[in-house]
Amino acid sequence: MSGYPRSSLTLLTSAFAAGVIATTVAAQPGGDRATSIKAGETCPPGTTEIRPRQCLGPQDPAPSILDYRPHSTLVVPEHMVTKARYPAIDFHGHPFGMLGSVESLAQMGAQLDSLNVRMIIVANNVSGDALKQMMSTIKSSPTMKDRVRVLAGIDFRNVGPGWAQKAVAQLEADVAAGAVGIGEIPKNFGQTIRKADGSRLAIDDPDLDPIWQAAARLKLPVFIHTADPAEFYQPVNYSNERWLELELFPNRRISPTQHPNFEELMKERDNLFRHNPKTTFVAAHMGWHANDLRRLGKMLTEMPNVYVDVGAVLYDIGRQPRAAHDFFVKYQDRILFGKDAYQPEEYPYYWRVFETNDDYFDYYRPYHAFWKLYGIGLPDEVLKKVYYGNALRVTPRVAPTGWTR
Repeated sequence: MSGYPRSSLTLLTSAFAAGVIATTVAAQPGGDRATSIKAGETCPPGTTEIRPRQCLGPQDPAPSILDYRPHSTLVVPEHMVTKARYPAIDFHGHPFGMLGSVESLAQMGAQLDSLNVRMIIVANNVSGDALKQMMSTIKSSPTMKDRVRVLAGIDFRNVGPGWAQKAVAQLEADVAAGAVGIGEIPKNFGQTIRKADGSRLAIDDPDLDPIWQAAARLKLPVFIHTADPAEFYQPVNYSNERWLELELFPNRRISPTQHPNFEELMKERDNLFRHNPKTTFVAAHMGWHANDLRRLGKMLTEMPNVYVDVGAVLYDIGRQPRAAHDFFVKYQDRILFGKDAYQPEEYPYYWRVFETNDDYFDYYRPYHAFWKLYGIGLPDEVLKKVYYGNALRVTPRVAPTGWTR
């Protein structure tokens, strides 16, 4: 073989490999139905790669993504965690329907007790009379008056001359009524909200500076939800990780012609954080960067006034257990527990991811994630900070006494 040119050897090797693969595939049951593809190509629709560059489709009709529900044969230790190891503060609470009466509050209290959630911070973006009524009901509850706190909402519509003075005055009134922070500033902020002149209200619009300055002066954390997952801004095709969710809920798709794109919104949000270093911000959903922890870590390192909550991104945390463990340890002072949608049966999934080293278990909403989760086994000192310590630190209007140290 030493007498052959290198190019000839390459061709011979490739031809030999192709012949071996073709022979091997043909020897498989049904292999004569295989389709060949070139290097770098993808298999035709309805087929999958069974050997290098050889594609085959199932003999029987393939099930839909909704109907394919294989049972795992993996046998590994399981540690079901029904209650958090340490009392938790849910910083991202949306207990709609549970705040209207003393009776419903008591029902919620029993549910939270079963989970070891000691406090829930309501992030329903309420203000004015609605906030006063909510606070009145909470204060009337003998069992929940010290376990429910409320964030104040900001009405960002029609920003223009005179808006800031009125907004700051309303914020001060809401704080006097019992609000302990601002939020959850909704995701339409920066996307669809319009100023008085009809233009889009950008997240970093300087007309909003008086609000952020007031938040710093009043020592109020600003809980802000910016944009949606990046996939919502991408074409809805079979390469999109969130295809099923976007097909189930088409209203979650973001039109690229009607709204700013994901990166533009991230740029405006980061400008806001940098421009207001004395204001404490909590970026909801880990800033939608839980799928890119290097990017999120860079943001937290560069912006010491920014924190994140883990609400509704457990599917990303739990699929990268080693990277997530290291990230939580490194940034243990910057991460808050928050659940988002109030579904008591879903909290234990968070406890299991955070507290165990379990392998390969289900996520609670298959349309969010078609993959499995893994425990990240956080140390006790990190759990204490994530579950309650960091929330107490960024929300000084919440009493810091009575918590496990």
